Amino acid sequence: MITYNASWIKRNVPSLESLGMLALLSVLIAAPAFLMIRLLEPGVVLPAFSMLLFSDAAIAAIVARAIHAPRNSENVTLWDIAGAFTMMGCAAAIFSEPDQVVRLFEQLVEQHPDTPL
Repeated sequence: MITYNASWIKRNVPSLESLGMLALLSVLIAAPAFLMIRLLEPGVVLPAFSMLLFSDAAIAAIVARAIHAPRNSENVTLWDIAGAFTMMGCAAAIFSEPDQVVRLFEQLVEQHPDTPL
């Protein structure tokens, strides 16, 4: 028989701060990812997604550092989210081919030929 323990639920409910941060970081990933899929050619989406994940990992790490998020906690922290973004960015970079990365940068240079490299 399963017993109901209200104190267990109160202790293990995620905080509103972590849910808000998760929602913010989800929007930071979903909106640019949708635009990448719609605007870029299919061969360059994976390298672009890798760069997006690395930049989101950097944003999460900067925010975690700025708000002095605890590094060792039983709950998921911003440091954990930054690490997850980094791991996903590494996976996307590993699965992309070098010629896809070259095509991505060629496409970016073709869109803005007047800016110096």
